[in-house]
Amino acid sequence: MADRLLMQEEVDALLSLNEQQAAEAHAGGTAPAEKPPTPSAEISNKEKDALGEIGNISMGQAATTLSELLKLKVVITSPQVRVISKDDLIEGFTEPYVMVKVRYTQGLEGTCLFVIKTSDAAVIADLMMGGNGQNPPKELGELELSAVSEAMNQMMGAAATAMAEIFKRPVTIAPPDLSVFDKDAQQEKPGFDFADPIVAVSFKMTVEDLLDTEIMRVLEVKTAKEEAALLLQNIKLSDVETAPETKDLTEEPVAPASVPEAPSVTPLVSPTAPPAQPATTPPAIDQRKLDLILDIPLKVTVVLGRTKRLIKEILSLTPGSIVELAALADEPVEVLVNGTLVARGQVVVVNENFGVQITNIITPQERLQSLANSQKA
Repeated sequence: MADRLLMQEEVDALLSLNEQQAAEAHAGGTAPAEKPPTPSAEISNKEKDALGEIGNISMGQAATTLSELLKLKVVITSPQVRVISKDDLIEGFTEPYVMVKVRYTQGLEGTCLFVIKTSDAAVIADLMMGGNGQNPPKELGELELSAVSEAMNQMMGAAATAMAEIFKRPVTIAPPDLSVFDKDAQQEKPGFDFADPIVAVSFKMTVEDLLDTEIMRVLEVKTAKEEAALLLQNIKLSDVETAPETKDLTEEPVAPASVPEAPSVTPLVSPTAPPAQPATTPPAIDQRKLDLILDIPLKVTVVLGRTKRLIKEILSLTPGSIVELAALADEPVEVLVNGTLVARGQVVVVNENFGVQITNIITPQERLQSLANSQKA
Protein backbone atom coordinates (compact mmCIF):
# COMPACT_ATOMS: atom_id res chain seq x y z
CA MET A 1 0.00 0.00 0.00
CA ALA A 2 1.22 3.47 -0.89
CA ASP A 3 0.17 5.02 2.42
CA ARG A 4 1.60 2.37 4.79
CA LEU A 5 4.08 3.31 7.50
CA LEU A 6 7.78 2.43 7.02
CA MET A 7 9.22 -0.31 9.16
CA GLN A 8 12.16 0.51 11.43
CA GLU A 9 14.48 -1.63 9.27
CA GLU A 10 13.53 0.38 6.17
CA VAL A 11 14.18 3.70 7.95
CA ASP A 12 17.63 2.47 9.08
CA ALA A 13 18.46 1.38 5.52
CA LEU A 14 17.57 4.81 4.11
CA LEU A 15 19.67 6.59 6.71
CA SER A 16 22.61 4.32 6.01
CA LEU A 17 22.32 4.99 2.26
CA ASN A 18 22.31 8.78 2.79
CA GLU A 19 25.38 8.60 5.01
CA GLN A 20 27.22 6.52 2.38
CA GLN A 21 26.41 9.01 -0.40
CA ALA A 22 27.60 11.93 1.74
CA ALA A 23 30.87 10.16 2.50
CA GLU A 24 31.48 9.44 -1.19
CA ALA A 25 30.82 13.06 -2.09
CA HIS A 26 33.22 14.28 0.61
CA ALA A 27 35.93 11.87 -0.58
CA GLY A 28 35.66 12.99 -4.20
CA GLY A 29 33.40 10.20 -5.35
CA THR A 30 31.05 10.20 -8.28
CA ALA A 31 28.26 11.95 -6.44
CA PRO A 32 27.55 15.26 -8.21
CA ALA A 33 28.40 18.47 -6.36
CA GLU A 34 27.13 21.95 -7.06
CA LYS A 35 29.80 24.34 -8.35
CA PRO A 36 30.02 27.80 -6.76
CA PRO A 37 29.17 30.73 -9.03
CA THR A 38 32.04 32.20 -11.00
CA PRO A 39 33.43 35.18 -9.03
CA SER A 40 34.43 37.13 -12.15
CA ALA A 41 30.77 37.79 -12.90
CA GLU A 42 30.71 40.22 -9.96
CA ILE A 43 32.83 42.88 -11.74
CA SER A 44 32.26 44.01 -15.32
CA ASN A 45 35.07 44.77 -17.77
CA LYS A 46 34.21 48.48 -17.64
CA GLU A 47 34.52 48.42 -13.85
CA LYS A 48 37.85 46.60 -14.11
CA ASP A 49 39.14 49.30 -16.46
CA ALA A 50 37.96 51.98 -14.04
CA LEU A 51 39.70 50.26 -11.12
CA GLY A 52 42.88 50.03 -13.17
CA GLU A 53 42.74 53.75 -13.91
CA ILE A 54 42.11 54.56 -10.25
CA GLY A 55 45.09 52.39 -9.34
CA ASN A 56 47.27 54.11 -11.93
CA ILE A 57 46.56 57.56 -10.53
CA SER A 58 46.40 56.83 -6.80
CA MET A 59 49.39 54.49 -6.69
CA GLY A 60 51.32 56.85 -8.94
CA GLN A 61 50.87 59.51 -6.27
CA ALA A 62 51.87 56.98 -3.61
CA ALA A 63 55.03 56.21 -5.61
CA THR A 64 55.89 59.92 -5.68
CA THR A 65 55.52 60.08 -1.91
CA LEU A 66 57.68 56.99 -1.39
CA SER A 67 60.27 58.43 -3.76
CA GLU A 68 60.49 61.59 -1.64
CA LEU A 69 60.87 59.51 1.53
CA LEU A 70 63.57 57.22 0.13
CA LYS A 71 65.33 59.87 -2.01
CA LEU A 72 65.24 57.36 -4.86
CA LYS A 73 63.20 56.99 -8.04
CA VAL A 74 60.11 54.84 -7.42
CA VAL A 75 57.83 53.75 -10.26
CA ILE A 76 54.51 51.90 -9.83
CA THR A 77 52.82 50.89 -13.10
CA SER A 78 50.87 48.23 -15.01
CA PRO A 79 47.81 47.51 -12.83
CA GLN A 80 46.13 44.14 -13.35
CA VAL A 81 42.63 43.65 -11.92
CA ARG A 82 41.28 40.18 -11.10
CA VAL A 83 38.44 38.74 -9.04
CA ILE A 84 39.57 35.85 -6.85
CA SER A 85 38.62 33.96 -3.69
CA LYS A 86 40.50 34.59 -0.45
CA ASP A 87 41.78 31.00 -0.34
CA ASP A 88 43.17 31.18 -3.88
CA LEU A 89 44.89 34.48 -3.08
CA ILE A 90 46.57 33.04 0.01
CA GLU A 91 47.65 29.94 -1.90
CA GLY A 92 49.56 32.21 -4.25
CA PHE A 93 51.70 33.62 -1.43
CA THR A 94 55.15 32.13 -2.04
CA GLU A 95 56.84 33.83 0.93
CA PRO A 96 55.92 35.89 4.01
CA TYR A 97 54.00 39.06 3.26
CA VAL A 98 53.42 42.34 5.05
CA MET A 99 49.74 43.28 5.06
CA VAL A 100 48.66 46.87 5.65
CA LYS A 101 44.97 47.22 6.42
CA VAL A 102 43.45 50.62 5.60
CA ARG A 103 39.95 51.62 6.72
CA TYR A 104 38.14 54.45 4.93
CA THR A 105 36.55 56.98 7.28
CA GLN A 106 35.11 59.40 4.71
CA GLY A 107 34.24 59.30 1.02
CA LEU A 108 34.22 55.50 0.72
CA GLU A 109 32.83 52.59 2.72
CA GLY A 110 34.83 49.56 3.76
CA THR A 111 38.53 48.75 3.92
CA CYS A 112 41.36 47.82 1.58
CA LEU A 113 44.44 45.69 2.10
CA PHE A 114 47.88 46.65 0.80
CA VAL A 115 50.12 43.58 0.38
CA ILE A 116 53.90 43.59 -0.13
CA LYS A 117 56.55 40.88 0.25
CA THR A 118 58.41 40.92 3.55
CA SER A 119 61.75 40.93 1.72
CA ASP A 120 60.70 44.04 -0.21
CA ALA A 121 59.44 45.69 2.97
CA ALA A 122 62.85 45.00 4.55
CA VAL A 123 64.56 46.96 1.76
CA ILE A 124 62.17 49.88 2.30
CA ALA A 125 62.73 49.73 6.05
CA ASP A 126 66.53 49.78 5.58
CA LEU A 127 66.26 52.83 3.31
CA MET A 128 63.89 54.58 5.73
CA MET A 129 66.40 54.02 8.56
CA GLY A 130 69.31 55.56 6.63
CA GLY A 131 70.73 52.46 4.95
CA ASN A 132 71.49 51.95 1.29
CA GLY A 133 69.11 49.02 0.80
CA GLN A 134 71.94 46.67 -0.21
CA ASN A 135 71.93 44.65 3.04
CA PRO A 136 68.36 44.66 4.36
CA PRO A 137 67.53 42.82 7.61
CA LYS A 138 66.46 39.19 7.19
CA GLU A 139 63.68 39.62 9.73
CA LEU A 140 61.52 42.61 10.50
CA GLY A 141 61.88 43.69 14.11
CA GLU A 142 59.91 46.35 15.93
CA LEU A 143 61.99 49.20 14.54
CA GLU A 144 61.80 47.88 10.97
CA LEU A 145 58.03 47.39 11.21
CA SER A 146 57.68 50.93 12.54
CA ALA A 147 59.66 52.29 9.58
CA VAL A 148 57.58 50.29 7.10
CA SER A 149 54.38 51.43 8.81
CA GLU A 150 55.41 55.08 8.46
CA ALA A 151 56.19 54.62 4.77
CA MET A 152 52.88 52.84 4.16
CA ASN A 153 51.01 55.50 6.12
CA GLN A 154 52.46 58.24 3.92
CA MET A 155 51.79 56.28 0.73
CA MET A 156 48.18 55.44 1.60
CA GLY A 157 47.52 59.04 2.61
CA ALA A 158 48.82 60.24 -0.76
CA ALA A 159 46.71 57.63 -2.55
CA ALA A 160 43.59 58.77 -0.66
CA THR A 161 44.31 62.39 -1.64
CA ALA A 162 44.63 61.38 -5.28
CA MET A 163 41.32 59.49 -5.12
CA ALA A 164 39.66 62.54 -3.59
CA GLU A 165 40.69 64.55 -6.66
CA ILE A 166 39.40 61.82 -8.98
CA PHE A 167 36.05 61.37 -7.21
CA LYS A 168 35.51 65.10 -6.55
CA ARG A 169 34.80 64.35 -2.88
CA PRO A 170 36.88 64.10 0.33
CA VAL A 171 38.46 60.70 0.97
CA THR A 172 40.12 60.09 4.34
CA ILE A 173 41.55 56.99 6.01
CA ALA A 174 42.27 55.79 9.53
CA PRO A 175 45.87 55.03 10.56
CA PRO A 176 46.91 51.81 8.76
CA ASP A 177 47.14 48.53 10.69
CA LEU A 178 50.26 46.50 9.78
CA SER A 179 50.80 42.75 10.26
CA VAL A 180 53.07 39.98 8.89
CA PHE A 181 51.64 36.75 7.48
CA ASP A 182 53.63 33.56 6.80
CA LYS A 183 51.67 30.75 5.17
CA ASP A 184 54.38 28.14 5.81
CA ALA A 185 54.49 28.85 9.56
CA GLN A 186 51.09 27.20 10.13
CA GLN A 187 49.80 30.66 10.89
CA GLU A 188 46.09 31.29 10.89
CA LYS A 189 44.71 32.84 7.74
CA PRO A 190 44.62 36.63 7.95
CA GLY A 191 41.26 38.10 8.79
CA PHE A 192 40.37 40.09 5.69
CA ASP A 193 36.86 40.71 7.00
CA PHE A 194 35.93 40.50 3.32
CA ALA A 195 33.18 38.39 1.80
CA ASP A 196 34.19 36.14 -1.09
CA PRO A 197 35.04 36.87 -3.81
CA ILE A 198 37.58 39.71 -3.46
CA VAL A 199 39.17 42.09 -5.97
CA ALA A 200 42.98 42.10 -6.24
CA VAL A 201 44.74 44.89 -8.15
CA SER A 202 48.41 44.04 -8.75
CA PHE A 203 51.07 46.61 -9.65
CA LYS A 204 54.67 46.41 -10.79
CA MET A 205 56.98 48.42 -8.54
CA THR A 206 60.62 49.36 -9.11
CA VAL A 207 62.95 51.28 -6.80
CA GLU A 208 65.89 52.14 -9.04
CA ASP A 209 68.12 49.02 -9.13
CA LEU A 210 67.16 47.82 -5.63
CA LEU A 211 63.67 46.45 -6.21
CA ASP A 212 61.78 45.07 -9.19
CA THR A 213 58.75 43.40 -7.69
CA GLU A 214 54.96 43.34 -7.45
CA ILE A 215 52.64 44.84 -4.87
CA MET A 216 48.92 44.28 -4.45
CA ARG A 217 45.84 46.20 -3.37
CA VAL A 218 42.96 43.99 -2.17
CA LEU A 219 39.37 45.22 -1.99
CA GLU A 220 35.97 43.85 -1.16
CA VAL A 221 33.72 43.69 -4.21
CA LYS A 222 31.33 46.24 -2.69
CA THR A 223 34.11 48.80 -2.18
CA ALA A 224 35.60 48.12 -5.62
CA LYS A 225 32.24 48.66 -7.32
CA GLU A 226 31.73 51.90 -5.38
CA GLU A 227 35.12 53.24 -6.52
CA ALA A 228 34.43 52.30 -10.15
CA ALA A 229 30.96 53.90 -10.03
CA LEU A 230 32.37 57.18 -8.68
CA LEU A 231 34.98 57.38 -11.44
CA LEU A 232 32.54 56.49 -14.24
CA GLN A 233 30.01 58.99 -12.90
CA ASN A 234 32.55 61.83 -12.89
CA ILE A 235 33.68 60.91 -16.42
CA LYS A 236 30.09 61.15 -17.67
CA LEU A 237 29.57 64.51 -15.94
CA SER A 238 32.82 65.82 -17.46
CA ASP A 239 31.72 64.71 -20.93
CA VAL A 240 28.37 66.48 -20.53
CA GLU A 241 30.02 69.73 -19.37
CA THR A 242 32.57 69.82 -22.20
CA ALA A 243 30.38 68.52 -25.06
CA PRO A 244 29.85 71.20 -27.76
CA GLU A 245 26.27 72.24 -28.44
CA THR A 246 25.93 71.55 -32.17
CA LYS A 247 22.43 70.09 -32.27
CA ASP A 248 20.75 73.21 -33.67
CA LEU A 249 23.40 73.63 -36.40
CA THR A 250 23.35 70.07 -37.67
CA GLU A 251 19.59 69.51 -37.81
CA GLU A 252 17.84 70.25 -41.10
CA PRO A 253 14.86 72.65 -40.88
CA VAL A 254 11.46 70.95 -40.96
CA ALA A 255 8.99 72.14 -43.60
CA PRO A 256 5.61 73.48 -42.39
CA ALA A 257 2.66 71.07 -42.69
CA SER A 258 0.74 73.46 -44.98
CA VAL A 259 3.42 73.38 -47.67
CA PRO A 260 3.08 70.23 -49.80
CA GLU A 261 6.64 70.16 -51.10
CA ALA A 262 9.30 72.00 -49.17
CA PRO A 263 12.63 72.51 -50.91
CA SER A 264 15.53 70.58 -49.39
CA VAL A 265 17.91 72.75 -47.42
CA THR A 266 21.55 71.85 -47.05
CA PRO A 267 22.65 72.10 -43.39
CA LEU A 268 25.18 74.82 -42.66
CA VAL A 269 27.45 72.36 -40.84
CA SER A 270 28.05 68.79 -41.96
CA PRO A 271 27.12 66.24 -39.29
CA THR A 272 30.50 64.60 -39.78
CA ALA A 273 32.54 67.79 -39.54
CA PRO A 274 33.16 69.67 -36.26
CA PRO A 275 31.52 73.09 -36.02
CA ALA A 276 33.72 76.06 -36.81
CA GLN A 277 34.90 77.75 -33.63
CA PRO A 278 34.75 81.54 -33.39
CA ALA A 279 38.09 83.27 -33.60
CA THR A 280 37.57 84.81 -30.16
CA THR A 281 37.11 81.47 -28.34
CA PRO A 282 40.16 80.91 -26.08
CA PRO A 283 41.66 77.43 -25.97
CA ALA A 284 40.68 75.12 -23.14
CA ILE A 285 42.91 75.34 -20.09
CA ASP A 286 44.18 72.22 -18.38
CA GLN A 287 43.79 73.11 -14.71
CA ARG A 288 46.37 70.53 -13.62
CA LYS A 289 49.01 72.08 -15.86
CA LEU A 290 47.99 75.58 -14.77
CA ASP A 291 48.48 74.65 -11.10
CA LEU A 292 52.12 73.87 -11.79
CA ILE A 293 52.96 77.47 -12.77
CA LEU A 294 50.78 79.48 -10.38
CA ASP A 295 53.73 80.28 -8.10
CA ILE A 296 56.02 81.68 -10.83
CA PRO A 297 56.71 85.42 -10.25
CA LEU A 298 56.09 87.85 -13.12
CA LYS A 299 57.22 91.44 -13.65
CA VAL A 300 54.34 93.91 -13.81
CA THR A 301 55.02 97.32 -15.38
CA VAL A 302 52.70 100.34 -15.62
CA VAL A 303 53.39 102.65 -18.58
CA LEU A 304 52.11 106.23 -18.41
CA GLY A 305 53.13 106.94 -21.99
CA ARG A 306 55.97 106.70 -24.50
CA THR A 307 58.11 109.02 -26.55
CA LYS A 308 61.19 108.93 -28.79
CA ARG A 309 64.20 111.14 -28.20
CA LEU A 310 67.68 111.49 -29.68
CA ILE A 311 70.68 110.36 -27.71
CA LYS A 312 71.87 113.94 -27.26
CA GLU A 313 68.47 114.86 -25.78
CA ILE A 314 68.67 111.98 -23.30
CA LEU A 315 72.18 113.04 -22.29
CA SER A 316 71.01 116.62 -21.74
CA LEU A 317 68.35 115.62 -19.16
CA THR A 318 68.80 117.36 -15.79
CA PRO A 319 66.72 117.46 -12.60
CA GLY A 320 63.58 119.47 -13.37
CA SER A 321 63.51 118.59 -17.08
CA ILE A 322 60.09 117.74 -18.52
CA VAL A 323 59.69 114.84 -20.96
CA GLU A 324 56.54 115.10 -23.04
CA LEU A 325 54.82 111.73 -23.56
CA ALA A 326 52.74 110.67 -26.54
CA ALA A 327 49.58 110.31 -24.41
CA LEU A 328 46.89 112.66 -23.11
CA ALA A 329 46.56 113.37 -19.42
CA ASP A 330 43.23 111.58 -19.09
CA GLU A 331 44.14 108.52 -21.19
CA PRO A 332 44.34 105.15 -19.37
CA VAL A 333 47.76 103.81 -18.49
CA GLU A 334 49.03 100.51 -19.87
CA VAL A 335 49.71 97.48 -17.68
CA LEU A 336 52.44 95.17 -18.99
CA VAL A 337 53.28 91.70 -17.67
CA ASN A 338 56.75 90.56 -18.71
CA GLY A 339 56.62 93.17 -21.46
CA THR A 340 53.22 92.06 -22.85
CA LEU A 341 50.21 94.40 -22.74
CA VAL A 342 47.46 92.67 -20.72
CA ALA A 343 45.27 95.50 -19.39
CA ARG A 344 44.60 99.23 -19.17
CA GLY A 345 43.64 101.26 -16.14
CA GLN A 346 43.74 104.56 -14.37
CA VAL A 347 46.08 105.88 -11.70
CA VAL A 348 44.61 106.04 -8.20
CA VAL A 349 45.98 106.84 -4.74
CA VAL A 350 45.69 104.09 -2.10
CA ASN A 351 46.90 104.85 1.45
CA GLU A 352 49.25 107.57 0.19
CA ASN A 353 50.61 105.17 -2.45
CA PHE A 354 50.00 105.24 -6.17
CA GLY A 355 48.14 102.33 -7.72
CA VAL A 356 46.36 101.35 -10.91
CA GLN A 357 42.68 100.48 -11.10
CA ILE A 358 42.07 98.03 -13.97
CA THR A 359 39.39 99.25 -16.36
CA ASN A 360 39.91 97.04 -19.40
CA ILE A 361 41.43 93.59 -20.03
CA ILE A 362 43.20 93.18 -23.36
CA THR A 363 41.84 90.36 -25.54
CA PRO A 364 44.25 88.01 -27.35
CA GLN A 365 43.38 89.71 -30.66
CA GLU A 366 44.23 93.15 -29.25
CA ARG A 367 47.53 91.80 -27.96
CA LEU A 368 48.37 90.52 -31.43
CA GLN A 369 47.46 93.90 -32.93
CA SER A 370 49.62 95.63 -30.32
CA LEU A 371 52.56 93.41 -31.22
CA ALA A 372 52.04 94.12 -34.92
CA ASN A 373 51.95 97.86 -34.33
CA SER A 374 55.12 97.75 -32.24
CA GLN A 375 56.94 95.86 -35.03
CA LYS A 376 55.83 98.45 -37.59
CA ALA A 377 57.04 101.26 -35.37
